[in-house]
Amino acid sequence: MRVVQKFFVASLFMWAIPIAILYAFNNNLLPGTSNLSPYSMTLVSGFLAVISVNIVIAFYIYLAMREPADKHEPDPRFLAEAKASINQSTGDAQQSSQPLKKQQ
Repeated sequence: MRVVQKFFVASLFMWAIPIAILYAFNNNLLPGTSNLSPYSMTLVSGFLAVISVNIVIAFYIYLAMREPADKHEPDPRFLAEAKASINQSTGDAQQSSQPLKKQQ
C-alpha cells in the first residue's frame, strides 16, 4: 500500500508544484520577478516548472529504487491464472501447428 501512496503523492506534486511556480511568477509573488519582461517571465517560469517536474520524477525513482525487492510477493491467485493462460495459449499453438505438419 505504501507504493500506491508514494505514487499518489508524487503525482500530486508533479501537478501542484508547476502550477504553483507559474502562479507565483504570473502574480509577482516572488521578489525580482516584477523587473522581468513578460517574455522573460514566461520563459523562466516555464523552465522552472519543467525542471520541478523532473526533480519530482527523479525523487520518485530514487524512492522506488530504495524499496526492498524481497518485500514484495506476487499474488498466488494471479500467478496461477497467468500460468494457466500461458499453458492454454501454448497448447492452442501446438494444436494449430499439427495440421500444418500433416499437410507437409
